[in-house]
Amino acid sequence: QVQLVESGGGLVQPGGSLRLSCAVSGSIFKILAITWYRQCPGKQRELVALITSDSSTKYIGSAKGRFTISRDDARNTVYLQMNSLKPEDTAVYFCRAAGTPYWGQGTQVTVSS
Repeated sequence: QVQLVESGGGLVQPGGSLRLSCAVSGSIFKILAITWYRQCPGKQRELVALITSDSSTKYIGSAKGRFTISRDDARNTVYLQMNSLKPEDTAVYFCRAAGTPYWGQGTQVTVSS
């Protein structure tokens, strides 16, 4: 089993930035791929970004050029740097150990003027 805890959400204006963190328990972290999902109001949960154990990354099309996923193996933490935020980025953001049923509790991101 793996435990994940998200933090860093908040309220920002369009064009602003936020840095989300996902703290992952256990020594297994270094071999896990970690994903960020989001659930927008009234929408299905969607994959936003993924980072593998060797730091290969992938992004949803709307995030490319604006979001950056990274990992710090020494701290068992994955980050999602979000720049140039848009109102449509408003959602609860969740991290997940890829291919597992383990999710964090979510952190709210609201982009509004």
